[in-house]
Amino acid sequence: MTAVQWSDGAPIYRQLKERVVAMMLDGELKPGDALPSVRQVAADYQLNPITVSRAYQELVDEALVEKRRGLGMYMTEGAAEKLLASERERFLTEEWPLVLERITRLGLNLEQLVAADPNKAGTR
Repeated sequence: MTAVQWSDGAPIYRQLKERVVAMMLDGELKPGDALPSVRQVAADYQLNPITVSRAYQELVDEALVEKRRGLGMYMTEGAAEKLLASERERFLTEEWPLVLERITRLGLNLEQLVAADPNKAGTR
């Protein structure tokens, strides 16, 4: 895992869980890959091992990670697809309405939005 800045806006275990989820979605962790051990993560980020365990347990509860007795935690098959589907749904129901409201309030149209895309070659 890379360096992480913890914010005061959410519990650290939840932020850690979201970091692991991002690693899964970005392909840094693949199905069958081992997650770093609880002790290793706790030492690397100076966290209480119980905090790390809580984050990992939520991933287990969501069937994104499986415990292998004596071996550690491993990403499950289909975890990335499951995450992608749930993240898309969450975006469309929670975030997109706020973005759309702001776009409407600012009077932006599709052409302006596409022209402002920083990922498009030659737009800035």
